[in-house]
Amino acid sequence: MGRPGLNRRQLLAGIGGLTVAGSFGFAALGTGADALASGADTRVRYWNLFSGGDGANMITMLDSFRKDNPGIDVKDSTLQWGNPFYTKLAMAAAGNRAPELGVMHLGRVTGFSPGRLLDPWDLGLLAEYGVNEADFNPALWKRAVIDGKLYALPLDIHVQLCFYRKDVLKKADLLGDDGRMVPVTSTTEWFDALKKAKKAQKKGLQTIGLWTNDQNFQWWFFVTFYTQLGGTWFNAANTEVTFDTDKATQVLEFLRRHVTDGYVIPGAPTGEQFVNGAPFTWEGNWSVPVFSGAGLDYGAMPLPPVFGRQATHAESHAFVLPHQAGRGGAANEAAHRLAAYVVKHAQQWAAGGHIPAYTPTLSTDAYKNLSPQNEYVSAMDHQATEPKVWFAGSTGVLAQDLGPVVVSSTTGSAKPDAVARRMKSRLTTLLASKNPMDGTTAAQGGAVA
Repeated sequence: MGRPGLNRRQLLAGIGGLTVAGSFGFAALGTGADALASGADTRVRYWNLFSGGDGANMITMLDSFRKDNPGIDVKDSTLQWGNPFYTKLAMAAAGNRAPELGVMHLGRVTGFSPGRLLDPWDLGLLAEYGVNEADFNPALWKRAVIDGKLYALPLDIHVQLCFYRKDVLKKADLLGDDGRMVPVTSTTEWFDALKKAKKAQKKGLQTIGLWTNDQNFQWWFFVTFYTQLGGTWFNAANTEVTFDTDKATQVLEFLRRHVTDGYVIPGAPTGEQFVNGAPFTWEGNWSVPVFSGAGLDYGAMPLPPVFGRQATHAESHAFVLPHQAGRGGAANEAAHRLAAYVVKHAQQWAAGGHIPAYTPTLSTDAYKNLSPQNEYVSAMDHQATEPKVWFAGSTGVLAQDLGPVVVSSTTGSAKPDAVARRMKSRLTTLLASKNPMDGTTAAQGGAVA
């Protein structure tokens, strides 16, 4: 594609200046000259961003791998979630100090200069370790392919869900004979359900937690319902903005109505209110361990198809191969083996609420018996994702730029139609801007397979 060369100095300048170089402590993270921590034959350095319950689950999976593969020493490092992680990973790859294996959100891969800061996966090696394209949802696999090469190996999808209290919904006559919430397929049916639930709920609580002041959640909700309406972002060549302001206004008015009709207490703690008896909350599937740990009788379904089409916001944790000038040999093979092992043994990972990307896991009795995971597993087939451009992805430029303006509409500080026009204007600016990782616009970057 005629991309310019990329060195560490250029990268640092692009992501905020050379002064950050000394603040990330590369020496502490190890280099290829480090001695193995054990008597193993091969070492794999693995950087991830998993903390809390996710971190505990990942450690359990790594310990299982170590037990089954004593010849491979896994040196795992958990780094700060979000942009600090991506900055550190980019600097390490540009400076030829990258680990053998890393984790990224799939939406960020396109902007991470594949071929420069990321190396492609060896499909032959993955197949040797039991992982093939046929084992994955086609849409998910396609998102991981850039310029015809696989640059990310999906571990899961994590989605936004509608959590509901069964005790409250039963009183409101909103629970079906199967013990699940009765389906809603329109905005009218949804607000009717909220009206009934409000009459049955405890006094002093909101009816639904909507994260009204959070730019990330509000952005994820917007992506969901804009996708349900069939909204698009850019043309296939990424040269023209196709954002539909009328559809965007519909979504913004829908989100705003939850506040104006009194179903939301702006700024109220969403999870806490749900634990205390609020009928609904919209949260990521990572809240499953929290609500299950609280002993609630609850369910969780994909965000309701109020605009007639199934779609709920989804992102994906995916394994990547940070660029190494000398990638290959035993360490590279071990990185492929480790990633394939974790992907294939994702039952433990599913306990944290995430939907495993490796589809054979979804058909096992062990997964089918997980509740409420078995209620929202269908989200794998109707993912609402951000456009495949360099500025998209979890905590990316797109969310940081448009999330706050969605919040302004939901909270009432700006009118939905004006916000929709502002969003289109900002999308136009972003489409023409250059990726600081490699100096290319979205139109000049890697092609979607």
